[in-house]
Amino acid sequence: MRKWKIALGTAVALGAISVASVHLLDMGNLSLNAGTAGAAPAPAAFVMPVPVASVVKKTIPIYLDYAARIEPIRSITLQARVPGYLQEQTAQDGADVRQGDLLYKISPDDFQAALDQAQAQVQRDTATLDYARSNLGRGSELAKSGYLAKDSFDQRTSTLREAQASLALNQAAVRTAQLNLSYSQIHAPFNGRLGRNQASVGTLVSVAGTVLNTLVQLDPIYVTFNPSETDLTEIEKARAAGPIEVEVLLPGETETSQKGELTFIDNTVDHSTGTITARATIGNAKFTLKPGQYVRVRLHIKQQPDALMVPQTALGSSQLGKYLYVVGKGNTVDQRLVSLGPTSGDLVAILSGVSEGDQVITGNLQKIGPGMPISPLPQKPAT
Repeated sequence: MRKWKIALGTAVALGAISVASVHLLDMGNLSLNAGTAGAAPAPAAFVMPVPVASVVKKTIPIYLDYAARIEPIRSITLQARVPGYLQEQTAQDGADVRQGDLLYKISPDDFQAALDQAQAQVQRDTATLDYARSNLGRGSELAKSGYLAKDSFDQRTSTLREAQASLALNQAAVRTAQLNLSYSQIHAPFNGRLGRNQASVGTLVSVAGTVLNTLVQLDPIYVTFNPSETDLTEIEKARAAGPIEVEVLLPGETETSQKGELTFIDNTVDHSTGTITARATIGNAKFTLKPGQYVRVRLHIKQQPDALMVPQTALGSSQLGKYLYVVGKGNTVDQRLVSLGPTSGDLVAILSGVSEGDQVITGNLQKIGPGMPISPLPQKPAT
């Protein structure tokens, strides 16, 4: 009896375990089915939006760029032509003066006295000449009638000529004294700007020995530069077609400040540098350009039609050279190696690698690569 009870209890326990297992298995299947039914679909791959611009054709100016230096057309050292004490400086240091303006005065007393003396001598010689002329006239009548010896007549003739020579000599002395008196005032020989005064009032100045100041012409002014031998051929061709316009850019400037014209090309190429000296004449009414200043110049030598232009911001660089990213088939990235030409503002000419109408990518260049899918943004007109 006891053995039968033990067997019955064991059977009941095994049945309960079996039912529980089935129940847990069904619950697991229900949970798995519920999880699978509620899952969201996988997200689509991200496509990089990129700004694009079309390759356009346009006519652009062709320039040659050079470093240049400003030089004055005229620059002189102001010095005295007569000795004396410096009496007055009538124009201030750094003043802009006109031709003929009074700049310095040297004490004129000595020169005025010399002029007065020379004029007095002229008056004396004039009186002597008048007497000698009258005396000769009387002697001529007496000589004709035989009352005056020929030797006496010759003496009167000689006295007249001596008086004439003495008068001419002293008249020249008057002109010299007048010049010396005028040299006591130093005037500007041309329009320009004074420098720093180098002789104080009261200084005893000597002839061509004491520097008073410097005067330079600022308008117009020269800009000197050195084209290479290879550029010289292009410049000569452009010069044969007409005047060459030259633009000047001051340091830090991106826009032209002054314009002028190429006016001089030297006759010899420097064999040590392979360059030649050229010069442009530039209007400088505002005195912006100063002698000795370094600038950049651009020579407009011709117009290039039908140039393929893209924004400079679209360019990339690699070990193989410059490249552009172009929108390819299916809105994917296509990399093109390109050859560059001249620039015009924010655009650069492309000599090979793209065609008119191609869409080049102008932004997010660091985030894309060849073959990647992209989403082109609406284009902005090229400038």
